[in-house]
Amino acid sequence: MSILFISDVHLCTKSPYITDGFLRFLNYRAMRAKSLYILGDLFETWLGDDDCNLLHINIAKALKALNQKRISCYFIHGNHDFLLGQKYARECGMTLLSSNQVLKLASGKKIIILHGDILCAKDSSYQLFRKCLRHIIVQRLFLSLPLSIRSRIFSAIRACCVQHTKYKSKKKLNINLKTATDILIQNHADIMIHGHTHQPAIHKIYRSKKDVFRIIVLGCWDKYGSMIEVNEKNNDILFTEFPLDETIKY
Repeated sequence: MSILFISDVHLCTKSPYITDGFLRFLNYRAMRAKSLYILGDLFETWLGDDDCNLLHINIAKALKALNQKRISCYFIHGNHDFLLGQKYARECGMTLLSSNQVLKLASGKKIIILHGDILCAKDSSYQLFRKCLRHIIVQRLFLSLPLSIRSRIFSAIRACCVQHTKYKSKKKLNINLKTATDILIQNHADIMIHGHTHQPAIHKIYRSKKDVFRIIVLGCWDKYGSMIEVNEKNNDILFTEFPLDETIKY
């Protein structure tokens, strides 16, 4: 049995093609796995668990179907859906995890998983903004507002973020490998899996000839889905991109 990792699906009502592809992924690929880890930004927008629409209902049903087949599903918040709460998680049958989570494979190897925005350490203004938005008091105040006002605030914030990204260098928006290495060392982990940057890659950092860190970056779902599959028995790690309109029969 394998463990699957995905991130940055960015589901929204304006992209039914991605939604259909994700539902196919859950019905086929995920149904063969031991567990599924969603590393943030499953949704393009999340204004609170009370923002109920048909998309959210259908996704919850599909994720719940995994749970009913005894396939565990876990979720780490991203920068688009950090307000996703316990209520919706229960409807999906998935478990909310902390922002950094360490998994230990049967072989003894350790994998640390996270969304990845914390790794963009050179973008100091974003990190300050992130810290503010993740504060429990700020979140409670925001969630106490009427949904219509929350929607307007989110639209304004998103517009600012788009402008911010335009004027920032690509270097500042990409991950800082030193920050990633420090997190690996602090957590005694060998491998890191994350998303956020939409720049799929495999980085190898050699500490010695035998001591190698691997940092694996998931891609964003668009025309293709992106996933990492870890085989617990032999430690094989497979990065896969697949067409969203694929039809698979097992």
